[in-house]
Amino acid sequence: MRLTGTLGEVVDDIEYWERLYNRMPSSVTVVRHHPDDVKQRQMIVWLDGERIGTLLYGDDVTRDIDAGPHRLRVSNTLFWKTVEFDVKAGEQARFEIINRAGTVTWPMLAFIGVAPLYVTVRRMT
Repeated sequence: MRLTGTLGEVVDDIEYWERLYNRMPSSVTVVRHHPDDVKQRQMIVWLDGERIGTLLYGDDVTRDIDAGPHRLRVSNTLFWKTVEFDVKAGEQARFEIINRAGTVTWPMLAFIGVAPLYVTVRRMT
């Protein structure tokens, strides 16, 4: 089957559907639901240099993005993690972020009352 494109050119059916598919929006979702999360402090999420959310435990944020390379940056206001990723047209990238205790967190908390929490970012799909 042959179709006529927007500029009057003849387009094969497969080519038409490829063009249509390549226009589908992609998205990224960041969730904070992991049981190992210490459930303390907010975590701030940036996507390509733009702040897209401040997540408490149980929160999530989703944004539509263009296909191609992106940079996700997550902070618990003490430590940062940066992840670079690519998405294809129509792909939905999901990331899980965790504000977790390290090996020295609980002893430091017991002795001096404060301790660092560390950031983990995992791509789920």
